[in-house]
Amino acid sequence: MKKFKKRFVSGVVALTIVGALAACSSDESVDEDAVEPDTDASGEETDVEGDTSTATEGGDLRLAMMSDAVDLDPHGSNDTSSSHVRTNIYERLVNHDENMELVPELAESFEQIDELTWEFVLREDVTFTDGEPFNGEAVKRTLERVIDPDVASPKAFMYEMIENIEVIDDYTVEITTEYPFAPLAANLAHDGGGMISPKAIEEEENGERNLDLEPVGTGPFQLEDWNQGTEILLTRNEDYWGDLPAIDTASYLVVPEQLTRIGQLDTGEVHVAENIEPVNMSQIENMEGADVSSVESLRLDYIGFNNESEPFDDVNVRVAVAKAIDKPSIVEAIYEGYGSEAIGPLNPLVFGYSDGIEPLEYNPEEAQELLDEAGHEDGFDVSVMVREENELSVQLAEIIQDQLSEFNINVTIDQREWSSLLDASANGEHDMVILGWTTVTGDADYGMYSLYHTEEHGASGNRTFYSNSEVDELLEAARSEVDEDARVELYAEAQQIIINEAPKIFTVHDDFRIGIADNVEGFLQLSNGVFDISGVTITEEEAGY
Repeated sequence: MKKFKKRFVSGVVALTIVGALAACSSDESVDEDAVEPDTDASGEETDVEGDTSTATEGGDLRLAMMSDAVDLDPHGSNDTSSSHVRTNIYERLVNHDENMELVPELAESFEQIDELTWEFVLREDVTFTDGEPFNGEAVKRTLERVIDPDVASPKAFMYEMIENIEVIDDYTVEITTEYPFAPLAANLAHDGGGMISPKAIEEEENGERNLDLEPVGTGPFQLEDWNQGTEILLTRNEDYWGDLPAIDTASYLVVPEQLTRIGQLDTGEVHVAENIEPVNMSQIENMEGADVSSVESLRLDYIGFNNESEPFDDVNVRVAVAKAIDKPSIVEAIYEGYGSEAIGPLNPLVFGYSDGIEPLEYNPEEAQELLDEAGHEDGFDVSVMVREENELSVQLAEIIQDQLSEFNINVTIDQREWSSLLDASANGEHDMVILGWTTVTGDADYGMYSLYHTEEHGASGNRTFYSNSEVDELLEAARSEVDEDARVELYAEAQQIIINEAPKIFTVHDDFRIGIADNVEGFLQLSNGVFDISGVTITEEEAGY
């Protein structure tokens, strides 16, 4: 029996860092992620009249995922597929609640003492899944590891300003930064801030453990098995310090084909099907045992140029191609109202976004003039690298292939498996690449520094290999500026320079869309792209799963 229709979940407002500058009480985080049984994900009341379902303890939550995780080390790859799993194994000092507000997690409280110093008071009742206690030493070892040059974490840029980590006592830690860094708490809420058992870190250093495959965290779930390319199985952490999850296990099934994911949802083989194309949302809406859920995201999708490779080492060629692409028609054709056109480097929901920036408008006449001036009046041949299992990206590649053919630009579509695409684009083996970036911290430092600073070329985020000394200086100044208004002005200036130099084509702010079974309660899909499964219950239905 169809119990209710899920509503669309609205996006968060632009995030600020004000709340992080004051002391935060742990009471704010208690049960913040739980959704009441008679509300949907948006908090709206649902129609339960005549409902014969009953909540049950236990069960296996089955999720059909487009891609496998790359690794399970919090300091490893910076991709969403891995973060979906890691976020349930590892916890951070602070986290985002369902409204994307910063709240304490493994810290009971935190405050910024002065411009350079942050104090974190830790929970005293927490152990890692290997039995080791969580304490100040664990915080110190974890943060020292992520900024260790020998580890070469692609997430080091978020924490490299940390100058000293002092363990005041077992449950008090002070972090001192080299310069004022307002987004520190927001960055610690990132997947890269996941706390790792010091014993596990030592075992890895001694060659006795591979944290890519053998994670040790404090979260509500732990890794049971990983059949790479097929399934990741998490089991409930029975010694978890907080409220135990209701479900026994969660199975992340690797199902690259979207129609297969949809079919599995329809037949009850899975409870959640991720990454649903807008054109297929109505198919799920019409299912008897499932419905759609969509959240406005912190994401930006883009077509990146390799700025170090011909012909895209010429700014005029990049601008020409940007002006040759009809983005409004693409957004309307592909996304059907589930996304909005992007005009610059930041999502409008991110702190630091500026309303005053001037975009590069679609203008085929100017595009041809620029190509002529650059000596490419007869066009050229290039390839665009795209994730093969992402149907939307493949569609986008086909459309730009068609649109650019009008300018005698011959585009070859190079479809790659996800990990292969990440490796190749990090190594600069592409002409163009279709990718996206979710500013999961909600702060412009994360959305811009790693993607546009010269020192972040490659896996850290700057896969366009863009370099501009003025932009570097602006981004460095903005991350050390305390005054919020001044930070916004610095980011606005940097955004405009980046737009004008077109290291990439900013295409769309895509919503996050999933299909979800009606017998699943408490599942949270956040605007930063993460699935929170800690509060999930699975009900028994008269008809269905």
